[in-house]
Amino acid sequence: MSELSSGGPATPLRSERRKELLTFFVLAFGIWPLVAVGVVGGYGFIVWMLQLVFGPPGPPSGH
Repeated sequence: MSELSSGGPATPLRSERRKELLTFFVLAFGIWPLVAVGVVGGYGFIVWMLQLVFGPPGPPSGH
């Protein structure tokens, strides 16, 4: 028990926890929002291009 109170093995656990928290925050607030914006933007671009080629959705215009 004296090792835990002296800071021996507890210090690597603290640095590991800090590294995991930093990784979580980088993923949660940095990378995943960019991925989400890219996916939604890519989907919107595909829909836009398909509408340019095939026309807007809706019933066909007949005279």
